[in-house]
Amino acid sequence: MELIDSHTHLDFADFDDDRQALLAQSRALGVRRMVVLGVYQRNWQQVWDLVQRDPDLHAAFGLHPVYLDEHQPDDLRQLADWLSRLAGYRQLCAVGEFGLDYYLPTLDRQRQQTLFEAQLQLACDFQLPALLHVRRSHAQVIATLKRFKLQRGGIIHAFAGSREEALEYIKLGFKLGLGGAATWPQALRMHKVIAGLPLDAVVLETDSPDMAPAMYPGQRNSPAHLPAICAALAAIMGISPEQLAAASTANACQLFNW
Repeated sequence: MELIDSHTHLDFADFDDDRQALLAQSRALGVRRMVVLGVYQRNWQQVWDLVQRDPDLHAAFGLHPVYLDEHQPDDLRQLADWLSRLAGYRQLCAVGEFGLDYYLPTLDRQRQQTLFEAQLQLACDFQLPALLHVRRSHAQVIATLKRFKLQRGGIIHAFAGSREEALEYIKLGFKLGLGGAATWPQALRMHKVIAGLPLDAVVLETDSPDMAPAMYPGQRNSPAHLPAICAALAAIMGISPEQLAAASTANACQLFNW
């Protein structure tokens, strides 16, 4: 069973003590490729250095809305410079992580929107997928995406919306990222949505080190947990883990042109 972890933060300090051992363990469990996402300007170099040491790691760069107050006026120009300089490199796979976060009341929504649209334009300009953080902001994200019409779509990370919202994203060319949060038994509404999703719209993720699945409560999440996440989600969807693994891997390969 071959798996792709479409959303990790393996550059974070949480992995400094055992990163290489964890990568080896994950591969032994069938997790062949992993995407590492940048979230602010000061970690882009660390992300790129990490993926350059491992041909099965791939990088995305973005300005995450949760770190809105850390982003500087020049960061968008620098992001464009990074994408231009690395254009055509095999291990550059997307723009991300970026998006809209309406859960945290302290984050200025207009500033978020401006940053969101600027990065969507970069995804258009460089013909890259967009890896999106969407929290309590589906309506605004969908409305914005309809205006931009990204050529290569992207992924709605940690999708937790309704069936109707799922269908809107799918029509816009986006895959839905499913991970640890959806495995929790109390996520009953999400289970109903997942059970009805078309297999060609789903990709698997961990969001390591965050969003640990129900099987590993309170622990550091990691790509090594992806097989257990796959099994739990497959049970919710009424299919075998092998079916879900095959579909999600094919979907990720199609999205990233692997």
